[in-house]
This record gives sequence, structure tokens and C-alpha cells, in this order.
Amino acid sequence: MTQISAADVSKIRKTTGAGMMDCKKALQEANGDFNKAIEIIRKKGQAIANKRADREASEGVVLARINHDNTFGAMIALNCETDFVAKNEDFIKFAQQILDLAIENNPSDLDALSQVKINSKTIADKIVEQIGVIGEKIELAYYGKINAAQVVPYVHPGNKLATLVGFSMDTEVQVAKDIAMQVAAMNPVAVDKDDIPAEIIEKEKEIGREQALREGKPEHIVDKIAEGKLNKYYKESTLLNQQFTKDNKKTVRQYLQDNNKELTATKFLRYSLSN
Repeated sequence: MTQISAADVSKIRKTTGAGMMDCKKALQEANGDFNKAIEIIRKKGQAIANKRADREASEGVVLARINHDNTFGAMIALNCETDFVAKNEDFIKFAQQILDLAIENNPSDLDALSQVKINSKTIADKIVEQIGVIGEKIELAYYGKINAAQVVPYVHPGNKLATLVGFSMDTEVQVAKDIAMQVAAMNPVAVDKDDIPAEIIEKEKEIGREQALREGKPEHIVDKIAEGKLNKYYKESTLLNQQFTKDNKKTVRQYLQDNNKELTATKFLRYSLSN
């Protein structure tokens, strides 16, 4: 049997991230051939990935970050099967590495991000490798990005929820962070009422009409009641019209304009593992 040194095992482990015993077994199976051992470990990861393809990966981490001049932000969700793995330092570092590459490369969508390379391998291949190392299904479940004059991220403690918000101009960091936290807490559906799709508006009107009729309201005022309920929906569900969580006497729009009349939010992203 080929003698396997601790240095060889360490080298394989550094390259693949696999456990010491898995590295040693792969080297023994490969008769000491370094490249063949790596391939064995990769195939093991693929085999585990295929075996666990139908498992639910509902745990994981959601992370967001911005570039050096605060004009571009990205958010990713890397899912796994258990909270134990989600809290693992190596798993979080792997997710952070993917996010760093998203910031650096600005890929167009999730598929494009999966094909970005970490050294000589794509992120998709590295995920398969990590499945072999960890023994759980791992999935790159979400990728979103924002370009704006200023972008601010917020990651809720525990890494289960994150937001990104774009603004029309630079503003104080605390002001921007307040809005990013507002998005996290209040989960708006759009920035303003004009950003809500027409079909959703019609659906909300119809719900308002049906409620009014069920309550026995006269038919000639049903449409007026439905409009009132729609305006309430705007106030509750659009970011700029929501009550500001830190001062419910003003809206988010008013809070921003108190800081600068021209300041507004232009876009936001919100992702939660409980979605």
C-alpha cells in the first residue's frame, strides 16, 4: 500500500476543504496521485449531491454587501439542510466568498453567478465539492443586485434576513441604514404606489368591493369604499408611504425629505429564509 504522508493529506485538505480522513482515503484509493485524489473527492461530492437532490434545503445564510464606493450592492442566499451547518464558520466563509465574487464580477443573474470561477473551478462546482465535504444539500438559492447613487445593506443578526436599498443621492449612513432596517421590519411590496403592478391594484380593489358587499354596504358606495381600502394598502405596503418605524408620526418619505428634499429611495431588495 502506498504510504500517505501527513503533508499530502494536508495539501489535499487545503485544496478541497474535505475532512482529513476523506482526504487520506482518497489518496490511498488514488495510490498517492494528487490529481486523481481530488477527482475522487469531487465525484463523492457529486454522488452525495445526486442522492440528496430531493432533500429540502431551508436553512442557510443570507448576506448582503456593497462595493468600495457604495454605488453597487449584491445579496446572496446560500441554503443548506440544517441550522448546525448554517452556523458553521467555514460555511459562512464560503457564502461570503461567493458574495465577494458577485461584487467583483457583477454577474447578470443567478445562473451567471454560478459560473463565476473560484480559482479554476466554477461556484457551481465548488458547491458540489462542499456537498461532499459537509454531507448536506447546499444550494445557491438567491442572487440580487442594485446600482444607485448610494446603496446600503442590512443583514439581520443570525444571517436569515437581509436587505439592500438604493437611494437617489448620497445621504448619511444612519439615515440610509434606518430605511434598510425599515424594509427588513415592514416588508413592503414596492417603493411607491406607482411601482405596484396594475393586476395587483385591481385585485386589491376587488377584495375591497367583496368585503364591502359582505358587510352589507350599499352598492352605490362600494367602489368608493374599495378605493379607501386601496389607499390603506398603499400606506401599509409601499415603502415611501409606510409609517416610519422610528417615528410613526411621519412617513418614510417625510423622514427622507426632512434630511434632504431631493432624497428618495429608488429600489430595494429583501430576502428572508422564511419567505
